[in-house]
Parts: sequence; structure tokens; C-alpha cells
Amino acid sequence: MALRFIGVDPNTPNNGSPTVWLDEDDQSIVIQGWKITDNRTISEITATGQIPDHETVIRLPARMAPFLLEVCRDDGTGGIRPAPLGGAQRSAHGDAGQLHAG
Repeated sequence: MALRFIGVDPNTPNNGSPTVWLDEDDQSIVIQGWKITDNRTISEITATGQIPDHETVIRLPARMAPFLLEVCRDDGTGGIRPAPLGGAQRSAHGDAGQLHAG
């Protein structure tokens, strides 16, 4: 698996999450977000179908949409938007991204 860092929520302290990567092998989006544990939200989600044991549901702030758009952009590259090598990574909205620490 070759993950390409796309961006981390710029409002997250300590370089935590949410974070978005692109798996360059299968072009899937890999997301780290806040685990949803409150019963009301889980109940609304499972009203449309059960969550399989091998899956989970996470929450991302709407401000992360530019990172998702970055990996989905259709410009003939198959969705892959290479991040610059070396130095600061750039987010989809042009601000310096923060590398995820762990």
C-alpha cells in the first residue's frame, strides 16, 4: 500500500485527526476521523442498514471537504493529485498542510 498524504484538519491541535490520504495502489480514500459513538447518531445511521463488523462510521468536519475534493478531482490523472515532495505539504485550499504524526 502506497499512501499519499493529502491533508490534516488545520484546526486540530497536536497534528491529530481528521486526516485524509489517497491509496495510490487502488485509488481508495483513507480517512482518519472522529469515531461516532453516540446512540442517537448510530440509530439514525443504522436505520438505513446495519454497519458490518468489518466497517466503522466516522465524522469529518465540513471544512475537510477540500481534501476530499482534492483526491476526487477529475483532470485525467485518475483522481491522483500528487503532493509536492520535500518541504511543507500543501492542502487542497493552498495552505500549508500539517503532516500526521501517528
